[in-house]
Amino acid sequence: ISLGEGMTPVIRLDEDVLLKMDYFMPTLSFKDRGAALLVAHCRAIGVDSVVQDSSGNAGNSVAAYCAKAGIDCEIFVPEGTSPGKIAMIQAHGARVNVVPGTRDHCAEVCREKMEREGLYYANHVYNPFFFEGTKTYIYEVFEQLGRMPSTLFIPLGNGTLFLGAMKGLEELLTAGAIERMPQVVAVQSEGCDPIGKAWGRGERKPAAVRPSPTLAEGIAIGKPMRGEAILDLIYRYGAEVILAPEDRILDARSALARKGIYCEHTTAATYAAYLDYRARRGSAPDSLLPMCGAGLKSDH
Repeated sequence: ISLGEGMTPVIRLDEDVLLKMDYFMPTLSFKDRGAALLVAHCRAIGVDSVVQDSSGNAGNSVAAYCAKAGIDCEIFVPEGTSPGKIAMIQAHGARVNVVPGTRDHCAEVCREKMEREGLYYANHVYNPFFFEGTKTYIYEVFEQLGRMPSTLFIPLGNGTLFLGAMKGLEELLTAGAIERMPQVVAVQSEGCDPIGKAWGRGERKPAAVRPSPTLAEGIAIGKPMRGEAILDLIYRYGAEVILAPEDRILDARSALARKGIYCEHTTAATYAAYLDYRARRGSAPDSLLPMCGAGLKSDH
């Protein structure tokens, strides 16, 4: 199953920053990497109906690829999800359920229906095939540049890009294609940082947090399903976790837009975190940031 995803360009923003333009994907986000493989697997094993929960982008992607594959699809999204994302899911013929409460509660409601009705859970966090798709982000960077940048900034909510990227890096390292791991910097929302808090305390399990409202809806995950695996990789490879300053997300988005890059708020949060990181460190040369979602995905 393919809609032409992959091989998104890497462009130079300035002398220190490279951007991988993953919002050039068919549904305007990097989630198409994972959805293409996940839905292909669903069709291969004869699945004809799926349910999934999402903050928006994964729902867009799974709905589109299910439409291509002829698979019935129902998506659960939390209240506050951007209207544009909901409209896009519906346009592909999928049913949308808007669930009151947090993103984590939305996932619980979806899983309850899955268990009650025996449906296939095409979830981008639960299903390992999704990460086999997102690891291509790293493969492409290496193929396009012939090397790996010194520092990789990666947004971190449920970890779909982080886990796939780390898997890709491990495979390149094992194959001898790269000599060492680059510095990986995971970005969490200032209003929802269970991994950041745990890492700061040296803990192995995500911290209990109460998410507060944030523009970075795509990484506002209070109870990441694979949190322990994420922390294990962070400790194993000396990755860092930083927070995106909430009051600088819109400014970061505007700064990118003035350079021709129109991204959604969650993507701008990664750039806001990078700018804060650079200001504190004095410099951050040879950095790569993913442009995960297009600006049209945000409602303002």
